[in-house]
Parts: sequence; structure tokens; C-alpha cells
Amino acid sequence: MTYYEYIGNMHMHTPYSDGEGTHREIADAAIKTKLDFVIVTDHNIWVDHVQGYYGDDQRGYVLLLTGEEIHDRNRLPQVNHCLVYGTQREMSEYAHHPQKLVNAVKEHGGLSFLAHPFDTQIPWQQDSSAIAWVDWDVTGYTGLEIWNYMSNFKTYLLTPAQTLRHVYQPHKAMIGPSVETLAKWDALLASGQKVVGIGNSDAHGTHFKVGPLQRVIFPYEYLFQCVNTHILPLTPFSGVVADDEALIYQTLHAGRAFISYQLLGSARGFRFTGQGATGSAIMGDSIRIGASGGVTLQVVAPARATIKLIRHGETVAMETNKENLTYVALQPGAYRVEVWKLWQGVERCWILSNPIYVDGR
Repeated sequence: MTYYEYIGNMHMHTPYSDGEGTHREIADAAIKTKLDFVIVTDHNIWVDHVQGYYGDDQRGYVLLLTGEEIHDRNRLPQVNHCLVYGTQREMSEYAHHPQKLVNAVKEHGGLSFLAHPFDTQIPWQQDSSAIAWVDWDVTGYTGLEIWNYMSNFKTYLLTPAQTLRHVYQPHKAMIGPSVETLAKWDALLASGQKVVGIGNSDAHGTHFKVGPLQRVIFPYEYLFQCVNTHILPLTPFSGVVADDEALIYQTLHAGRAFISYQLLGSARGFRFTGQGATGSAIMGDSIRIGASGGVTLQVVAPARATIKLIRHGETVAMETNKENLTYVALQPGAYRVEVWKLWQGVERCWILSNPIYVDGR
């Protein structure tokens, strides 16, 4: 089966909330970094009449869509941030009650992802807050933001000196996503839930000034070269905004997606598939173990790296300095892939797949 591959970033802000760049400036940054789509998610406001294709024949085009990042502003700290996509209407009226929000998003045909679920406080900043997800009794959400670049970056800012050094050389600090988030994802998958994982920038384009020093902290263009989400739809983009928007959300809902840290190199072409007596599968699919044997899971990486196949938090197979991994799954469960790559002397997370769900006989 043929799959088309598109790369997008789905968490960023404009002056409609706490970002600095306009929708057009964001689109320009996305075009420069060769993203195929972006979804702007301002806090508690859905901005209409800005969706569309931006660019031209010379520079290329990007599809800009709008979603929303919703949380209860009256709650201190302001925990439980939820990314909402595809409802085509304002949803912040449900901000005070996470379960009602998730239910309403589903009723309006949208998707809901729990944002930066294990966000932490910067220890040396008194006004820094941990804006994690805390109401884990909520059910029915689409998935988790497995890797939020800016939230994860906070974990490296242990002292003022480290902060200054990492702000000017962020590529040296970043290793991979939150260990706690991955553990929670594995626990949810082990419980039998289907939970889609996505990765984003959480870009704000914030201007920073200390005395004579001025700097834009993590420009959109930089972050769009870091943590992104790849989707694998069955049909190509048509150039019609409404149709391509629907295709993006259908593919995300199905879990046919993976996350990459693009600074380490292009992850285009990564595939994680399964083959069994009852058919074939790709990320997000379910496949049954046949009577005659297990399900053959295959990983193809774009370059030599360390490939780990993980089931419910346990690494069940690993290849080092390889582009391929093959494993026959005899146990039911959710199998996902991590690809780690040596870059600037440090082993760093490069690719995170969504699971293939292997069912019993």
C-alpha cells in the first residue's frame, strides 16, 4: 500500500495569546524550513479566517490551520493544557472541566491531545510554574503530546549559568523527550488504550533582553527544524484547504504518524510495519496473530542508528548501527519504535513511532 508523507508542527502561538509572530510570519518560517503544514494553537482562543495555503511557486507553499490550546485560567497553577484540533469553533467555554472539554471536542468532530503532560518548574525561577496534566481520570482524548520541545527544554535549565549556556546553544542540551511522559504513554498502552503520540515545538518567538543583550528565544524557524510530526495519509494533498485539513486530522486520528527530531537529520522515509496471516499493518493499525505464527514487525530507518522495539515499556528487540530491524511478535500488545542517533558526541532521540497494536489469536 502506498502512503504519502507530510511533516508538520501543531503547537505554536501568535500575539492573539502569548506569541510574537503573526500567522503570516509563522507561515514564512514554515516555508523556509520545508514544513508541509502548521497548526497555530493560541491559548483559549480559536482564530478564524486565517486558514489557507501560504507562499508562492518560487518559495513553495505551506498549509496553515488553526486549533486551540485550552486551559482554565482561574486555576492556579494553570495545569491541564489541552490541544484541540478540527472543531471549527471556539471551545474554551469548556476550559473549567477537562472531561467536558474532551467530550465536547469529540462531539464536534475534533481531536484532543493532552499537552506537555509532565511539564516541570525551572527550579531557580520563583515565578516559574509546572503546567503539567494532573487530571488523569479523564478518558476519551485522542492522544498525548509525547515530545514538547520547549517544555522538555526547561528540564535542562537547572541553574542560571546552565540556562544562559543552553539558550545560546540549545542543540547541545536536547537529548530526548520526557522519560515520565514515555512511561505514562507505555502504561496507557499496556492498559489496552489506543493513544496517539505527537511531537511539537510550542513556539512563541519570545524576545528576551538583559541589559545590552537582546535575543529572540527560539525563533519559529529554529524550532520548526527540531521536533515535528510526520503523517502518512493514503492520498496526497489536493491543494484544497478543507480537503487537506480533513486528511490531516483523519490521519492523526488513525495514528499513522511518527515524531522526529529533525536537527539530527531528515527522518523522511522512516517506516514501521507489520505482516501477519491476517494482513498487513502500519503505525496506528491493529493486526491479529494468526494460528500459524506471530506478526512480523519491520522497521526501516533513513540512516544507520540504534533501533529499539518497545512493548509496554520493555525493549524486546534492538539493533545498533543498523537501518533495519525485524522481529516476530508472539505476544499481543502495543509495539512502538524509538530510533537513537549519535550526534555531536551524544546519543540522542531521533525518531519515535506510534504503536502497532498486535491482538491475540
